[in-house]
Amino acid sequence: QVQLVESGGGLVQPGGSLRLSCAASGITFSRYAMTWYRQAPGKERELVATITTVGGSTDSADSVKGRFTISRDNDKNTVYLQMNSLKPEDTAVYYCNARYGFHNYWGKGTLVTVSS
Repeated sequence: QVQLVESGGGLVQPGGSLRLSCAASGITFSRYAMTWYRQAPGKERELVATITTVGGSTDSADSVKGRFTISRDNDKNTVYLQMNSLKPEDTAVYYCNARYGFHNYWGKGTLVTVSS
């Protein structure tokens, strides 16, 4: 059974930092491209950052460039999202996605709230 379990969300003040984790099980993790998405209230889900398998190339949305960093540890079957300089508009549920060919899996999400 495939599971993606996100953790690390919570309430943080503007300008603060959080690190999200997504632990995967039931898949050969190193084969999967991993992506963080987010969905704010009343908005569509959007891509935040993605990391490939071999080489670990990354890409991210313009809105988070220079603030968020995606990384992965294939030995721990975990992908991370380091979020710095958080803004109120970063408030959303953050979802982890694993994709390999036609295999596509989602976690249940973790809530990040940026508020003073």
